Amino acid sequence: MILSGLAIREQIRRGTIAIEPYEESRLNPNSYNLRLHEKLLVYREEVLDVKKPNAYEAVTIPKEGMILRPGELYLGRSEEYTRTDKFVPMLEGRSSLGRLGLCVHITAGFGDVGFAGYWTLEIHAIRPIRIYPLIEICQIYYHTIEGDYIPYRSGKYQNNTDVQPSMSWKDYSQES
Repeated sequence: MILSGLAIREQIRRGTIAIEPYEESRLNPNSYNLRLHEKLLVYREEVLDVKKPNAYEAVTIPKEGMILRPGELYLGRSEEYTRTDKFVPMLEGRSSLGRLGLCVHITAGFGDVGFAGYWTLEIHAIRPIRIYPLIEICQIYYHTIEGDYIPYRSGKYQNNTDVQPSMSWKDYSQES
């Protein structure tokens, strides 16, 4: 079951969901709009390799905006820190931006119960599009979970403080 916006607000009040900073105006009927931080990462390798760290550069979206180009992957992060030990957090793009061809995640819209940190967004554009820092880029919503579970506590991306490039190479670091 998906929490309503009013239920999200109540769970924030109770401390079972954290969204920081929180602004009531970004609460929707069953989600909350998250904003885009000004920093993006762009990979510099021609071919990305899952078994090694890939080179990237950090870019800052200026106040006057930045044009995203098709065929490029931009890693961004939410301006807001989120945490929950009781619900399954999920991310989706906002329809207004989707209608302009902006995609905010490729496969990582699903969070784990217990995730705490900033959401890394896998941004790509279908057509050239100008974006701005702090735009409301996506929405987070929460599912209830049924059955016993162990909250996510110590994964590669837990308690992050910045945009996170892929750490898939850590999955292979134990190979001989």
